Amino acid sequence: MKKESDAILLRIFIGESTTYEGKHLYKYLVEFFKKEGLAGATVLRGIDGFGKSSHAHTTSILRLSTDLPIVVEVADTQAKIDAIKPKLDAIVTEGLITEEKVKIILYEGNDKPPS
Repeated sequence: MKKESDAILLRIFIGESTTYEGKHLYKYLVEFFKKEGLAGATVLRGIDGFGKSSHAHTTSILRLSTDLPIVVEVADTQAKIDAIKPKLDAIVTEGLITEEKVKIILYEGNDKPPS
């Protein structure tokens, strides 16, 4: 069975070494989203990038960074995302958060996407 619904996608751009309450921030965020009952979250580790300070973060063999770019993505209903945003303001004190409307297409059971 295929289900479609509108949702909001948050992308949180942070550094790998950023911490919150003694944990890596990306790990804290995943646990926070789970505790808040959101549908799911994914952490992506970048191999190169720079932020507001223009400080380069790279996996270059010549200069292996210990602070690679991290993107945490979470998608859920507008209501659930709106409920967590005030809490995120206290948790994410350095970084960038983007928000966009998305359509979620969920396949359940034996349904397969069209070829």
